[in-house]
Amino acid sequence: MRFLSITAKVKIMSGWVIVLMGVSGCGKTTVGNLVSEGLGCKFIEGDEFHSAENVVKMGSGQPLNDDDRRDWLSALNSSIGGILFRDERAVLACSALKGEYREWLVEGLDGKGFFVYLKGDFDEINKRMQERQGHYMKAGMLASQFEALEEPEDVPTFELVLGSTEIARLIMDLPEIREEK
Repeated sequence: MRFLSITAKVKIMSGWVIVLMGVSGCGKTTVGNLVSEGLGCKFIEGDEFHSAENVVKMGSGQPLNDDDRRDWLSALNSSIGGILFRDERAVLACSALKGEYREWLVEGLDGKGFFVYLKGDFDEINKRMQERQGHYMKAGMLASQFEALEEPEDVPTFELVLGSTEIARLIMDLPEIREEK
């Protein structure tokens, strides 16, 4: 298998958004920044679209429900829609835990959202979250993320044990997003 350099600029098909999904702490932001840099496109941190109420709720240890997530996913959908309208490309970090959430996220976008699942086990991710500083989503909330998670089928899935750099390289080399030279 051929790997691309993280710094290599890969031509990505116009008007696509790669959605890196998975539970909190799985490395969506780290991998997303590497992929967006390598592909020469925008990175969107989905957490920045949460309402102040959602952030307070999660910060106090309460998991979000479907109603809490609906407005957040709608805001992300609007942002993605704007990117696609301008025929731009982006990488989005978004938990997208349930199939319904993934549907809401790409609703009306003509199939231009491409999901990639970052998968890890509870113990590994819990350790990461305990070491993380300054994030409102604390390790005590991880169990609720795994309970809500509906693992996607038929999407590229990468185990966290591969490491962020290798996962980013593999994503950039996926035939679904690469154009052959």
